[in-house]
Amino acid sequence: MATPSVDAASMRDVLGHFCSGVTVITAMGIEGPVGFTCQSFASLSLDPPMVSFAPARTSSSWPRVRAARRFCVNVLADDQEAVSNAFARSGTDKFAGIDWRPSLLGAPVLAGVVAWIDCELWAEHEAGDHTLVAASVIDLGADTARSPLLFHRGAYGLAGPSQVEETT
Repeated sequence: MATPSVDAASMRDVLGHFCSGVTVITAMGIEGPVGFTCQSFASLSLDPPMVSFAPARTSSSWPRVRAARRFCVNVLADDQEAVSNAFARSGTDKFAGIDWRPSLLGAPVLAGVVAWIDCELWAEHEAGDHTLVAASVIDLGADTARSPLLFHRGAYGLAGPSQVEETT
């Protein structure tokens, strides 16, 4: 039986139909705060409490976050598109103009987020062009008055009208 071949462009296009939230992973590194935008965040386990995410293996920020071993997952609010874009760039001061406070573990909790999850690195595994990270949850909190920033079909928010037809 032949193995199907899926190209990266088709994979990105089809999986772009799955709406995801947007997070910024932050840590207090040796040279100060460090962080990066990450869409591949998910709850992993309730007992023990764990989460997962998958930074690109080409990320220059993940090795600095990994070295801290303690980090915060910041779930961005629907008005934080600029924050997402700032933390997605390389070679800039990502924290310029960003208000934050230290978490229980010392990682930056960004102001105005929907939720934050204070974590400690538990394990990581190579997974294609990404690294699959599992983390223990140490502390967390949420602002129930805020709505999350969503990413769908390559854009923030829900792109295009609903494709669901009403039947009578």
